[in-house]
Amino acid sequence: MIEKFQPASVPPPSGPYSPGIKVGNLLFLSGQGPLDVNGTRVGETFADQVRATLDNLERVANEAGTSLKNAVRIGAYLSTLNYFQEFNIIIAEYVSEPYPARTTVPVDLRGFDVEIDAVLYVPEAG
Repeated sequence: MIEKFQPASVPPPSGPYSPGIKVGNLLFLSGQGPLDVNGTRVGETFADQVRATLDNLERVANEAGTSLKNAVRIGAYLSTLNYFQEFNIIIAEYVSEPYPARTTVPVDLRGFDVEIDAVLYVPEAG
């Protein structure tokens, strides 16, 4: 069974995709950016943008019964790799060991500095 997760507390998709799709014990999170529920960019600094982005991902994860602590893979898209070390410090606040597999790439983002997607494990309830 495929389940869709789209909490009202995250920005709505800007295209034909879902913020979160759960299949079995895996939750696939679409890329999120530093946007509020109205789709307005938030965060003046890179650190603020990363935390806002991770908080959006966490909201979708929580609705599906898991958290970023259960991430098995993260894709990080940064406006420049000059932010790489700062990103490492901030993401360590949201994930735990064993750390998820991760890819970090520089991309041409328009109007913000970070987008993140993820795959999470969803433990059985009970």
